[in-house]
Amino acid sequence: MTDETSQPPLGWRYVGNQVKLWRTDAGFTREELGKEVGYGYATIESIELGRRRPSERLLQIADQMCGARGKLLAGKDYLRPEPIPARAQDYMRYESEAVAISSYQPLLIPGLLQTEETMRLMFSRLRPLVDDETVDERVVARQARQALLEKQTTAFSFVIQESVLRLQVGEVGAYRRQLLHLLKVGAQRNVSIQVMETAAGWHPGLGGALVLLETPEHEHLAYVESQGMNALYTTPERVSAISQVHAVVTQQALCPKASEEFIGKAVEEL
Repeated sequence: MTDETSQPPLGWRYVGNQVKLWRTDAGFTREELGKEVGYGYATIESIELGRRRPSERLLQIADQMCGARGKLLAGKDYLRPEPIPARAQDYMRYESEAVAISSYQPLLIPGLLQTEETMRLMFSRLRPLVDDETVDERVVARQARQALLEKQTTAFSFVIQESVLRLQVGEVGAYRRQLLHLLKVGAQRNVSIQVMETAAGWHPGLGGALVLLETPEHEHLAYVESQGMNALYTTPERVSAISQVHAVVTQQALCPKASEEFIGKAVEEL
């Protein structure tokens, strides 16, 4: 498990340090740079220590003052948010090679099954807020992941809580298209979608989303997520515990055929 709040992003620290090195080498003080940019001493100090994101305007002015000839301004590319948060990147690497992916989602439509409308709305409403460019980048990254569903040699199993399917994301038309997309993807021979009815009552999967992965070498991993906190487990003990939870979930959920009928009825009711 990682804690992204433990220190500022690496890109901030790298670019801030470069500003400090170029400024010092050029013989300017923080006060002098701040005066040109319109920042106080404390703000320049925070930027150089990596605690605050350098603005493109600051990089432009510092580049000109220090004679960096575009080298400082080029740092803006290191300040872009990652399309996929760093904490999930290890999981994505295993996901891309897995021969079997089984998941349970009690809160959201699984990312691999989301329409562009759904993912765009969700990314735009995350907290902390991100700009439109970052939303676009994350949508493109998620759509690229969805190409995995075309790998007919990979088996996908999704169990989705009924309340997720009842939660309207966006306007009615977008919600309907999302449900129809589930039916379309679920018709693929390598994809199984099950609905966990509310009437099934409490079950151990309600603790949070989980995913089980099997690698080409037949190693088994487990990934759990809740409120932005997640962990990728490889130890047999943890994987076994999470696998037991998933087994109960799949046993209590509707079978794929009944789930297809359930989703189809939900579409008709709109």
